[in-house]
This record gives sequence, structure tokens and C-alpha cells, in this order.
Amino acid sequence: MVFKAVSKKIDFDAVKESTTLTGEALAKKQARDKELEAIIKGEDDRTLVVIGPCSSDNEEAVLDYAHRLAKLQEEVKDKVFMVMRVYTAKPRTNGDGYKGLVHQPDAEGKPNLINGIKAVRNLHYRVITETGITTADEMLYPENLTLVDDLVSYIAVGARSVEDQQHRFVASGIDVPTGMKNPTSGNLNVMFNGIYAAQNKQDFLFNGEEVKTSGNPLAHVILRGSTNEYGKNVPNFYYDDVLDTIEHYEKMGLENPFIVIDTNHDNSGKRYLEQIRIVRQTLINRDWNEKINKVARGFMIESYLEDGRQDAPDVYGKSITDPCLGWAKTEELVREIHDTLSKK
Repeated sequence: MVFKAVSKKIDFDAVKESTTLTGEALAKKQARDKELEAIIKGEDDRTLVVIGPCSSDNEEAVLDYAHRLAKLQEEVKDKVFMVMRVYTAKPRTNGDGYKGLVHQPDAEGKPNLINGIKAVRNLHYRVITETGITTADEMLYPENLTLVDDLVSYIAVGARSVEDQQHRFVASGIDVPTGMKNPTSGNLNVMFNGIYAAQNKQDFLFNGEEVKTSGNPLAHVILRGSTNEYGKNVPNFYYDDVLDTIEHYEKMGLENPFIVIDTNHDNSGKRYLEQIRIVRQTLINRDWNEKINKVARGFMIESYLEDGRQDAPDVYGKSITDPCLGWAKTEELVREIHDTLSKK
């Protein structure tokens, strides 16, 4: 086993220095974070929509999207609270492929993690300070949490990470809403054990220190579908699936029951247009059942400027990872969510 250092130890404090929120931007983030916490706790009945590109591969395209999203948020803010996906590290099934901004600040260039770390902070910082929209990111590498913990308002723990003890324990020390996905197997017990661990106090080693956490009462469910033994996707956004998830919440007595429906991945089979149908079906389910209406008040939607995906970053604002809804369809879908909720 050989690890070869290719850089000096990174001073995260120095990296943060030029991208620390202050003044109006900090106050805006703190206010939005309080609103988001109230939504997760059920004190605010608005619907949470975590929305944005599958991966943040191009700074200017992501910022273009953020400006559009901020304008749309103002239109729907009485019923819908949006947090923008600014996902900067991507899990890869076999380790190959584009691994995100933290690895490749230039999507067509070679890995450069030192510049990648700076690019990650700079992008979150610019989205917040230039548009007022707050951001979400995936905690793929727990040791990198301190890189963005002062900027990010929503953390996701992915399907491949939710079984990992370090991810669970680090999630227990996060002070913002943390969505934990069901594993690719679809086993809800695995996910709920992760949420239980995240909601409780933990003692462990983190970045070379022994630490104690307070527990994270805002840790909650993300249903993203699963893959069966034949490699076929198995959705879990259906009426009975959501009720079963609520029953798990009730049996375990966890705090702040909240479900986010991930409309892509194995719920859609990565057929990105299916996201529209999944949102509509979930809204119908909410209308039919008060428990579902109370608990399943979140969506995660993959959306960018252009429909679909591409293998190389040739088209501005088109995903180079999972296929996304383009902006026109995104705008229409968010307005449809707002209009449907307004009729209740």
C-alpha cells in the first residue's frame, strides 16, 4: 500500500479567507437557513425543492442557472422554497469518469485538487453572494466537510455512502438539514439506521482529532429508487412506498419526519423527462393522504440550462453526467408545483 503526497498539507483556513460570507450575504444565508430548518421541522408548510445540475461542471453556466433560479424563487416563494444543487464531487460506480469540480476545475483538464478546492468554495460563494440563493452539496468525502460547512445550507449523503459509519457520524455533527438516501439495494433499514446514527450524539476521530457531536435532528430521508439483482431500476416514490417509509419513521421514533423524493436516478431510470411525471404523481399522493402531505414535502430535481446530457462539455449548460431537465421545462415544472399547492 503506497500513498504518495503530491502537495503540502492544505490549510483550509487560508483557502476560506477570500470566500467567507459577511454582511448582507451572511445575514441572507442565516435567514434562509432558519426558514429551511422550519420546513424540515414542520413549522413551515412550504415544499422544499432541491434543484439544479447533476454536477457543477462549468462555473459560468452554473451561475447563469442560479440567476434564473433566484428570479423564479421570488415568484413562488409563498409555497415553494428552493435550494440550488451545487454538486462539486461525483460518486462514480467504477471510479472512472468525471468526478466533479473538486477533482477537475476544468472539466476537460487533468485532475488538480488544490485548484479544485478553491473552485468549489468560489462557486458556492458566488452563487450565494451574486443571487441570494443558498446551496446544497453532496458529502462524498467527509474529511472535506470543513471546506464548505460555512457556505452550504443542505447536505446530501448518497446511496453509496449511507451505509458508511464515517459518513453517518460526520452527519451527526452537521448543523444544517442532511438528507440521507436509501442505498442502491433499496433497503430502508440501512437508510433509517443511518438517520438514527446521524440524529444521535457520536464520539469518533475526525481529521486527526477526537470529537464529540451534538446529533443532527434535521437528518432525514431521500427516496431515490433502487437497482434489483438484474440491474433494473425499482422506483420507490409510489404511494405505498411512501407510506411504508412513514411507518418506518413512526416505529423508530425519529425526530422531524421528512421525506424528499429524488425524481431522477433509479426513480426515473435516469429518463430525465420522467421527473415531471414523478413530481405530479407525488403531488396527487399528497392530496389523497394527509400523512403523505405532511411528511413528503420535498423534491430533488436534476435540472440545467439544456435538456439531456452530453459526453463532452461542448454545449453550454448541458450536463456531462446524468441527464437533466432544461430550463424551459424546469421553469414550467416549478410553476406547476406552485400552482398545484396554491389550489389546496
